[in-house]
Amino acid sequence: MSRSYSSGTSHIGRRREMGQAMTNLAARGRVARRPNRRRRGPARIFVYLAVPLAAIALWWLLSAGSDSLFFPPLSDILDRFRQMWVFAQFGSDVLPSLGRMFAGFILAVIGGVAVGVLLGSVRPLYQAVSPLIHFGRAIPAPALLPIAMMMLGVGDQMKILLIGFVCIFPVLLNTIDAVASLDRGHEDVTRVFHFTRTQRVVYVLLPYSLPRIVAGARISLSIALIMMIVTEMLAGTNGIGFVTLQAQQAFDIRGMWAGMILLGLIGALLSIAFLWMERRLLTWNPNVSES
Repeated sequence: MSRSYSSGTSHIGRRREMGQAMTNLAARGRVARRPNRRRRGPARIFVYLAVPLAAIALWWLLSAGSDSLFFPPLSDILDRFRQMWVFAQFGSDVLPSLGRMFAGFILAVIGGVAVGVLLGSVRPLYQAVSPLIHFGRAIPAPALLPIAMMMLGVGDQMKILLIGFVCIFPVLLNTIDAVASLDRGHEDVTRVFHFTRTQRVVYVLLPYSLPRIVAGARISLSIALIMMIVTEMLAGTNGIGFVTLQAQQAFDIRGMWAGMILLGLIGALLSIAFLWMERRLLTWNPNVSES
């Protein structure tokens, strides 16, 4: 009895030492990587900014003396941008657009993860509803707008629900694929520790699936921006897309270009912000932390 007890305690001790050694090694690795990241920081920023700044400078120079109706000087476009978006229509058009986009995106992420965990865990259920999922995903998003307008009107509710419906599929399919591919080792851990269903989802399925969920959410965010513009241009009374289309129809070419620049800036800022959030969520993933 004493021999088995001593062997058990020595085994636990070895495991603790191994765990501590791995922790120390990982910590040293993180410390060793920080100087490299600092050194790469200025160079990476220069690479990111060099091409956009060069493109802006080239646009400024080539359009400086332009008298074309469709390609006005960049200085005139920026002046119109300041008049339209910096003060006048920020609260009445920019904020409502972003609010609808983020509401639909959040709805898609929550719904996609919840339904994806269920369908990925219950394979027969996924096989039963898989044709409906692929049918809904195959419908071009703008084709859904007339049906949505007929059923829900042209208010914010229609736009949010349509954005959420179109954006749910990347998150949903990635979550299903991740949950269904859970390896047997993780399943054995849940059985050994007698995890409840909630604990299995919270402590095993979601952390294991998080990289693919985030990848799907990144795609959904870009789709949400596109759908925000489409719904506002075709069924809107305010918003960035609506104002940009109104400028084009009124032959306010500078205003049209200003709206396009604003949409490009929003897309770039969303991409940068999502990349920052992804690195914070997936610090343990070497493919993300080293990218």
